[in-house]
Amino acid sequence: MTNARHRILDGALELLRADGGGSITLDATAKQVGLTKPGLMYHFPTKEALMLGVVDHVAERWEALLRQRLGQPFETASPYQRIRAYVEVALTERFDRADFAIFSDALYRGALTETWTRRLGPWLALPDDLPVQDRGRLTAARLMADGYWTVATTGVFPVEERDRAELLAVADELLKEQSRP
Repeated sequence: MTNARHRILDGALELLRADGGGSITLDATAKQVGLTKPGLMYHFPTKEALMLGVVDHVAERWEALLRQRLGQPFETASPYQRIRAYVEVALTERFDRADFAIFSDALYRGALTETWTRRLGPWLALPDDLPVQDRGRLTAARLMADGYWTVATTGVFPVEERDRAELLAVADELLKEQSRP
């Protein structure tokens, strides 16, 4: 990604962080990053292209954080290791309302949903042959992380910072790979 595209995408996210919330438009984004609207449109010709770029930018950050936490090639990781990476990212990294806005906007726009599914779906997928107890444990850990991430990014019913370590301990218990007889 070029530096100009990266700067534009970061500027669009800053609009969502504005006091009282903001919205991403071509005009507002161009102004935010000090470009003319035609200058911005060179990189993102439509608002839809800009929004797809922003979602991909945020999902790419998630994917980079997940790979960093995983510490090994994705292809060699077990479902437990992948979900553990996801839980750790959701519970330890800093996210904000811009991340939530971009994620939740996908609910209403199929093209945006596809980006999240393509980027994060493989991390959350569980094999069909995984025992039901293991599926339940992994799903519970993931949903706990999703809930924490949601309250942390929205500020609605936030979890106290001092409780985060205990949440990680509970997740660790859920994520212990069980040895089968």
